Amino acid sequence: MAKFDAIVIGSGMSGGWVAKELAERGLKVLILDRGKKIIPTEDFTDMKHPWELSNFDRIPMDEAKEKYAMVSKGAGYALHDSNKHFWAREDLSPYETEGETKFNWLRGYSSGGKSLLWSRQSYRLGPQDFTANLEDGHGVDWPIRYDDLKPWYEHVETFAGIAGNADGLPQLPDSVFQPPFPMNCVEKSVKAKIEAAFPTRNVIHARCAHLTEPTQEQYDLGRGKCQSRSHCNRGCSFGAYFSSVTATLPAAERTGNVTHIAYAVVDSLVYDGDTGLVSGVRVIDANTKARTTYTARMFFVSAGTIATGAILLNSTSEHFPTGIANGSGQLGRNIIDHVSGGGASGIVPGFEDEYRAGRRPAGIYIPRFSNITEDEPKFLRGFGYQGGAGRSGWTGNRAGVGEDFKRANRTPGPWRIGIGAFGEVLPREENRMYLHATKKDAYGIPVPVFDTRMSDNELHMMQRAGEAAGEMLRAAGCTDIRVRIPETIDDITPMGDRIHEMGTARMGRDPSSSVLNKWNQTHEVDNLFVTDGACMASSGCQNPSLTYMAIAARAAHHAADLLEKGLL
Repeated sequence: MAKFDAIVIGSGMSGGWVAKELAERGLKVLILDRGKKIIPTEDFTDMKHPWELSNFDRIPMDEAKEKYAMVSKGAGYALHDSNKHFWAREDLSPYETEGETKFNWLRGYSSGGKSLLWSRQSYRLGPQDFTANLEDGHGVDWPIRYDDLKPWYEHVETFAGIAGNADGLPQLPDSVFQPPFPMNCVEKSVKAKIEAAFPTRNVIHARCAHLTEPTQEQYDLGRGKCQSRSHCNRGCSFGAYFSSVTATLPAAERTGNVTHIAYAVVDSLVYDGDTGLVSGVRVIDANTKARTTYTARMFFVSAGTIATGAILLNSTSEHFPTGIANGSGQLGRNIIDHVSGGGASGIVPGFEDEYRAGRRPAGIYIPRFSNITEDEPKFLRGFGYQGGAGRSGWTGNRAGVGEDFKRANRTPGPWRIGIGAFGEVLPREENRMYLHATKKDAYGIPVPVFDTRMSDNELHMMQRAGEAAGEMLRAAGCTDIRVRIPETIDDITPMGDRIHEMGTARMGRDPSSSVLNKWNQTHEVDNLFVTDGACMASSGCQNPSLTYMAIAARAAHHAADLLEKGLL
């Protein structure tokens, strides 16, 4: 008899939820993390002053180039000397690209994964997002619909805590909300003018996973109200923003049903041909290189879309020579992300007697209107905008001498606003990853190779996003408007750049064209579940983490039901 009922690979955005739900159902759970176990009192630095941090928290350039090259390029704003242990060292886990592919793979291997690194924007997918594949013929039909996920959205939102406003928009369903962070005076003015000029468009409060009115359950876990300090990249000792380290993992651990092993590099899964089930996980100790196999009754892979795909592809056997549960040949294919490159910014005249007070974790959001309330003949699907307004402050470096110098540096600059688009990338089978035939990482595991491209659909979408952004800022009365309209595919963000990669083990109705069923269970191996972004059949244009949480919690409960009934 296995010591554990379930093994969860990865404790990030979705893995933390799986561990929590299973442990609260009474199952014995083993969590495996590739990196260190994060302990907030030791590993968060948000309570330190800048002068207490090495190099004012700047990571040395040589170290960044050697160990965090892609992060420093693609998410340099979030990489600091004090939080580099949240990020994966790229020199220990490299990857390759095929041909002209550009792929930015940003990841975290510690406990908490990217739940310590995300921007915390939290939006539900809408009903249209679960039917788009079926309607326009791109990708495979989702095996679930919005109504299947709605109660699970409510379940995770109530626990996690989402700040936002009920806007009643069908394409962007409301969540279970705590009070939103308020718009400033300029955002309110811009909202009124844009909505008056474009009745088909809405400017709303950004929705973010920060506590503004904590519940008793959240207080009981040691979480507290967001202080709007803007130290989120260094961890939050208040537990005010959602991360698995301060929310789902403590909830799981208080059950007494969890064992957590750090520095556990998963090599592959062990398939038992006699039972047709996974029997174990092969693990390499990151420090000693010692090898161990852990066994359980069921297995959940939540290592992050790309790492999950790599683990499954590396789990070969006589029955599955191209990767476990890969009878469809779809494992590693259909990589999707979001795309940016279109947007606009400008100066908002007036409001010279107003100044912004304090900080906020989020500003405004303009939900998708393209191919919802406005038809767009040049592209399928659509985009939304994230942005905000602020007034430039006293910079201390304005030119001048004497009285003029003092006056210039005591006077704040004008109000500015910026909005940038996040668009949906169509699922395409040719966008894929596979394992290199000979190159291996520091642990002897084959490195991933990416073969991905953006398409004309994404280019046309971002061109329209730039145009529409300019239209709205002109309607809002902005001046000095700078519109970003990409001219070629090279001008839009490449795959992986938005850090929303998905789809390497997609859900579907037909086992011949998908890897997972509607419960995130592999079609071919009953005790194997994939519960992270790898499962996504399409992306929508909304930030995906809230959907990962809901899908993971739903899958965990279904698996626990199967075990309870003796069906696993």
